[in-house]
Amino acid sequence: MEPRFCKECQDVLRGRKDQKFCSDHCRNTFNNRLNEDANAYIRRINHILKKNRRILSSLNPEGKRTVDAITLAEEGFNFHYYTNTYTTQKGQIYYFCYDEGYRKIENDQYILVQKQDYVR
Repeated sequence: MEPRFCKECQDVLRGRKDQKFCSDHCRNTFNNRLNEDANAYIRRINHILKKNRRILSSLNPEGKRTVDAITLAEEGFNFHYYTNTYTTQKGQIYYFCYDEGYRKIENDQYILVQKQDYVR
């Protein structure tokens, strides 16, 4: 029977025939290295989404407010990233960063809202 080796540290494996790693440490290290690029990309996007939510929340403490696009841009808001959209029965589209949302209205104005229970 040929010896089997750990996928991370190359130590000889002893035990189960389907074993791939010699320890939890090697398994975690291997998988973390394997997913490193994807994790960095996801972390960057999550950072942008959290920043957008923080900006919306700070500008809208009462739950509903109108602000202009310049105010959002000056705070560092990134309009390209949001977690979901909600379309009303009238066809108006709200963009949400988690529970904080916005919708463009006339003259570069945006209405800021907080997600209600009926919005899924």
